[in-house]
Amino acid sequence: MENKLKVETVRHVIRSHAHEEDIPGTVNLKAVEGDDTAYGQALFPVPSDDPNDPLLWSNFKKSMILIICCAYSFLGNSALLGPSVYIGLYAEEFGITPTTASGLISYANLAFGFGSLFLVPLYLKVGRRPVMLGSMLCFIAGLIGASRATTYEGLMVARVFHALGSGVCEALPVQLVNDIFFLHERGKRIAYYTVALCLGATGPLYAGYMLAGGYSWRLFFYVEIAFAGALFVLAFLFVEETHYKRVLPSSPTPSSPSSQSAEGKEMNTASHVENHSVVLPERKTFIQTLKLFHGIDRDAEFFMTMIRPFTYFTVPAVFWVISTYGIYIGLGALAFNYTFPIKIQQPPYNWRVENTGLISVANATGYILAIPFTFTSDRLAAYLTRRNNGIREAEMRLPVLLPAMIIAPAGLILYGLTAEYNLHFMGYMVGVAMVNWGAYFYFSFTLAYAVDSYNANTSEMLIAMNLGKQAISFGMGVKLLDWILERGYAVVISGIFGAVLAVNNLALIGFWVWGKDIRRWTRGSWLGGWHGGVRGRS
Repeated sequence: MENKLKVETVRHVIRSHAHEEDIPGTVNLKAVEGDDTAYGQALFPVPSDDPNDPLLWSNFKKSMILIICCAYSFLGNSALLGPSVYIGLYAEEFGITPTTASGLISYANLAFGFGSLFLVPLYLKVGRRPVMLGSMLCFIAGLIGASRATTYEGLMVARVFHALGSGVCEALPVQLVNDIFFLHERGKRIAYYTVALCLGATGPLYAGYMLAGGYSWRLFFYVEIAFAGALFVLAFLFVEETHYKRVLPSSPTPSSPSSQSAEGKEMNTASHVENHSVVLPERKTFIQTLKLFHGIDRDAEFFMTMIRPFTYFTVPAVFWVISTYGIYIGLGALAFNYTFPIKIQQPPYNWRVENTGLISVANATGYILAIPFTFTSDRLAAYLTRRNNGIREAEMRLPVLLPAMIIAPAGLILYGLTAEYNLHFMGYMVGVAMVNWGAYFYFSFTLAYAVDSYNANTSEMLIAMNLGKQAISFGMGVKLLDWILERGYAVVISGIFGAVLAVNNLALIGFWVWGKDIRRWTRGSWLGGWHGGVRGRS
């Protein structure tokens, strides 16, 4: 029988006295005798003793969920951006201007973000699993429609449809990381998701070489359909429902600080065994984990969850994430993918259309060169927490952004000047790689910072982020080609976009110095009061 209760001798799993202080984002990680630790600090969040608690799932289970979410993010983003190399073909085939054809990317990009306004409240109400599977079916249906479209209008509808479905892949991975991983693990896991999402920007590379093979632009959608179908099967088998209302276990009485303080010491989740009789539910069987619906959460407010996210635009840390994603997406996903194919086919370069997707090599290079630094924010935060007597502040992961703060705007200046003066094509490649190297850090660690700062209502915060960043990137990309024709590449890309990116990056200093004061202010503001009634829910 499902969740049948039994009395048995069990292995001691995890104990922790970690807790969040009055200020959101400030966590007391002091370990006492009997606590299990990571990097010498008590584990947070504190799990229950229930083996069905997602925090206690096996590493295999957690890793499979993370891999599937990352693959979904890659497919969703590659399907969104891949057809950017077909703008010229679409203009010719449908008898429209290149600017109109670029709307197939811009408007799908907008839908990609706005789908979360409905899907995130839905997964709070009915569960993560059914919404993830349903969104995948919507994604597949839209791809099928795009592959068979014969008119511009039909292709636009299909593109918006598959973008609406897959857009939740930008919220769900972060939500699932929040559900199944401890605080000290989140920075690295969110970075893995970021890698997958960013590598999705290599979609134009595959799309371009499908043309080189003599195939129609439709083949790109056929390939996406095949991979999306396989991923749906894997998700059905392995992505168990992660929503869990946690009842904390009784903890032993604090005695003395733990001596486990060696830097980098891994999680000691089973350091000793205690034989004691407790009443626990059984771990669900594999067949039971395949159940699609686990009931409706009547405490989740569907329509209020759609309204409250707009208040997060007034929270400085959240707005910083929104502007960061919006600007970098507007640059990398739209500006580079719009302008490079046009420039590289003209003199003095004269490249063939099927080679225009090579800009994705520069995209991937920048992200790949950043991957070795994935662990840095978690390790730095752990080190600074030990120096701060076990008190973790959300800002402790931010200093790793300092190199990226300078390198990304410099890369943007290089790209714009190369385009303006028709310099060697490697100027495009190096400039894009520099921007995306910096983007990886800002994508990963500003998001982790915001989640650390306002963990109580992660889902609503994710809605605000998705809406805001897609709106900003849409605004930067929708008339981009017209702006450049009027003012030139150096003025628009190196000058205007470069200045906007530099100002956004320099906000790092403000949050590093005054971030805790900002969190204290938001806690006592009208916003903190409005969200106080749902504090602790995610």
